[in-house]
Amino acid sequence: MREPWQRLLLLPALLLGLGNAAQASPLKPCRVDGIPNELQCGSLQRPLDPDRPDGAQVDIHYLVVPAIARNKQPDAVLMLAGGPGQSAIKIAPRMLSRLSRLNNRRDLVFIDQRGTGKSAPLDCPDDEQLPLTEQFDTAAQLRRLDACRAALEKLPYGDLRFFTTTLAMQDMEAVRKALGVPQWNLVGGSYGTRAALEYLRQFPAQVRRSIIDGVAPPDMVLPASFSTDTQAALDQLIAANAKTRPQLRADWQKLLASLPREVSVAQPLTGVSERFTVTRELLLRAVRAPLYQPALAAALPAAIHAAAADGNFAGLFGLSTAFGSNPAVRLATGMHFSVVCAEDMPRLADAKDAPGADFQALDAEMYRSVCKTWPRGTVPADFYKIPPAPSPVLVMSGGADPVTPPRHGEHVARALGAGHPERVQHLVVPEAGHGVMAVACVRDLMFRFIDAKTDATALPQDGACATRIPRPPAFQPVQGGTAK
Repeated sequence: MREPWQRLLLLPALLLGLGNAAQASPLKPCRVDGIPNELQCGSLQRPLDPDRPDGAQVDIHYLVVPAIARNKQPDAVLMLAGGPGQSAIKIAPRMLSRLSRLNNRRDLVFIDQRGTGKSAPLDCPDDEQLPLTEQFDTAAQLRRLDACRAALEKLPYGDLRFFTTTLAMQDMEAVRKALGVPQWNLVGGSYGTRAALEYLRQFPAQVRRSIIDGVAPPDMVLPASFSTDTQAALDQLIAANAKTRPQLRADWQKLLASLPREVSVAQPLTGVSERFTVTRELLLRAVRAPLYQPALAAALPAAIHAAAADGNFAGLFGLSTAFGSNPAVRLATGMHFSVVCAEDMPRLADAKDAPGADFQALDAEMYRSVCKTWPRGTVPADFYKIPPAPSPVLVMSGGADPVTPPRHGEHVARALGAGHPERVQHLVVPEAGHGVMAVACVRDLMFRFIDAKTDATALPQDGACATRIPRPPAFQPVQGGTAK
């Protein structure tokens, strides 16, 4: 679940208090790519397996952006990254503009979850520079993943059973204690919402407020819901363009019916022209990526038409590459599969989501193949339960989100609000994609929610500034004319 963020105010060198110096290294001045100012970094050693405290260890790395004001508030803001597999520290430059008002009086903390960034990373080789023929060959992808798994298992921390969300949130709690933070304000995006809900379940008293954006509940079976939700987003796009591009659905069906077919496309990152076969699976994966961002999805109708009418696939593969080309949003693939294989795959057979008409079992088959040999960690039964919220929670969903649409936010809001509905608000932004925090006025709404003096005044928040934003109009290719 990727979600694609830059600006920083001048920061004084204010440090968070260290509550447990024996467990954590002191905060030290550090630099992070994409942030011009000097910040503070630290690390904490944790056992890979909590039941073997003297066994293999992992270093959990974290970044602190100190509050600007001297009379700062003690409750820091903890950003939980998406994926599973994103590095929180790497997305810090993109998040700072959204959290800048909160940073005036609160420290911002970014912790690389175990398996990501610098915290015992489970990285696989990057596929994006490979020829398209290799990138899109499913059998070759599975072979590369199997080779990566074998290589990861040789690392000192290579027991892949110990990278579950439950264990990772225990690391976050250890960092809170080490930094002397009395309570977190949690901000989670995409998979980070699952992490936030698990932290809230295990450590309810340590959370003051929570914002979860693009909700991926613990009881969501990702490989099954991907098909359902992506199909809904694609159908929604086609319906939204019914007046301006009435032939779009026919173009899409024509394109599907034409496959497999051999095409020639320039590799978007290298510019080298390649010939390869476009299969149904390849087309569906290419279409999914731009659906995450309405601005990219606005170009899909023209790209689909060009491929269906003229056999020109450059637009489709260009849009697909544009979404994932930022290094900050790339995933630690090994951590991704360690989480999904342990938490989602055991429940796939009982998933209630109806497969999408076009996408069918596309994702389920891929994850099933990988997870056959991927070690699975132990997941407690209570992980899949969502207890009533002990403190205010702001739930946010994008109506055009192809992976965590409002139906998941509604489910979580109901569970969190059981008995105390006033503690939870579900804000749906109809024309937003994957991640409502990207909408400009939402940063002020988030600030008002967390900065409210009392729980009674934290909710509800007025989100009208975001809910009125229209869908970006469909891209119209420039037509060449005759010079006069």
